Amino acid sequence: MDLAQNSDESKVLIINTGGTINMILGQKGYEPEPYFLTETLRSQNRFHDPLGDSLFSHSSSAHLPSLITPRSKAPGGIQKRIRYAILEWDPLLDSSNIEIHDWIRIATDIELNYSTFDAFVILHGTDTMSYTSSALSFLLEDLGKTVILTGAQIPLSQLRNDAVDNLLGALVIAGHYIIPECCLFFNHTLFRGNRVSKLSSYDLNAFNSPNFPPLVNVGIDIMVNWNDVIRQTSLRRFCAHKSEPPVSTLRLFPGITAATIRAFLTPPTQGVVLEAFGAGNAPQRPDLIGALKDACDRGVVIVSISQCAKGSVSDAYAAGRELLIAGVVSGGDMTPECALTKLSYLLSKPELSAAEVRSLIGTPLRGELTRPASALPPSLSEPKGIEQSLENIQGVLSQVVRLPGSEPRRRNIAIAGGLVNSIEPASGRSPLHSAALNGNVNAVNSLLEAGALVHLRDVLGHTPLYYAARQAHEAVVEVLVKAGALLGGSDIEGGFVPLAIKQASLAGDDRTSRLWAKAGAPLEFLQS
Repeated sequence: MDLAQNSDESKVLIINTGGTINMILGQKGYEPEPYFLTETLRSQNRFHDPLGDSLFSHSSSAHLPSLITPRSKAPGGIQKRIRYAILEWDPLLDSSNIEIHDWIRIATDIELNYSTFDAFVILHGTDTMSYTSSALSFLLEDLGKTVILTGAQIPLSQLRNDAVDNLLGALVIAGHYIIPECCLFFNHTLFRGNRVSKLSSYDLNAFNSPNFPPLVNVGIDIMVNWNDVIRQTSLRRFCAHKSEPPVSTLRLFPGITAATIRAFLTPPTQGVVLEAFGAGNAPQRPDLIGALKDACDRGVVIVSISQCAKGSVSDAYAAGRELLIAGVVSGGDMTPECALTKLSYLLSKPELSAAEVRSLIGTPLRGELTRPASALPPSLSEPKGIEQSLENIQGVLSQVVRLPGSEPRRRNIAIAGGLVNSIEPASGRSPLHSAALNGNVNAVNSLLEAGALVHLRDVLGHTPLYYAARQAHEAVVEVLVKAGALLGGSDIEGGFVPLAIKQASLAGDDRTSRLWAKAGAPLEFLQS
């Protein structure tokens, strides 16, 4: 049996890097145990409905065994299964041993399997999880699928643990919702990954997002704050950035000397996150400010953030303005983890000058910082809420779906993540599906710019790309492919694409075959 052969299944890859969730108690204390997690999940009915194992047929991670959950309530009230595989690292790592090359390894694992899976869950130790979630939010460029990090404070091997709720919650959200961000799920809450810091080493409520509300709260119902979810509007294909040079953090303290700062900023240092007092203040000593200015003049990028967990850097105080005058740039309300990984990400791009890096530090790229509404320029990289998008897309929607009356339609907003992604009960399709089916290039472009999801499937399990290719709308296929669309789900496993290609081949219809190739049909279908 192939992965997700039916339209009522979603496909999730779990990348197991290690951490407490995998540990058992041995002679040296808690240590990760290889294969323990997979075998434990296989034995629990809530994680695996024993219908028989299967192997993935179109995965770069060949021959990974899959497990499948029982049916559970998905958006729209349908009952849906989640079929998932576990890609386990060898050796499993304590998160205190996670380094920059491991961030790149995770990003590469996602990139290699991006076309095969609908979503990704990353199991990770809690100590450095917020660093990894922040780093991945930048490394995963033009992300169009859900990526969720989770772990546990108490191992799955213990009778009383938080591992079951954390893993099951992350798996259900990943399998049932398209939230195209790098997120962190813990204690019934889904956070934006670059807004989180570890708050406690003792409580089950281990993580906190002090300057940004949760994206999802899980209780009796799963409540998604769709208005804050970033919807990808860049119209570019997903890729993983694979260079992340190290940068460092310097925390100010009363009595810190200029000599200490100068030593810290000597070459080859390229970037430093400066944890300042309060709202971004520093001692107003000429020697200290001079040391910072000299480094900025040499091209070192210094980003100022607050030592306070909650709040933002501002220029309200003279002690903070002195830093800005010296060339230090404001990091706004970014967490230390986010500021560090964002600075490293930007400095790893050789096409950016130091001045451009400084400018981008204060620009929201993945929703990682808050800027005053008056200072926000029009940007496709910032979150577009339902209310903000409503008026802009009303005319577009009227081209492809029937809108009752003149009132803005709000029904089914929760089905797929906003008005542009709602599923019409009558057709079972989203507006993007309908626009693709009808070959309306202008509507397709407008919907994509408004945040329509190219990976969303209709009730039959088909993507908008499938309908565009099936109807031979070549211009729409080109637009969707450019925006990162992939054939998947029932497009492939249901046999529709192979049958269409075979019929075109028998009829000598080279144009149709070329169109399916342009849509990304697997080579084995084109060559059969």
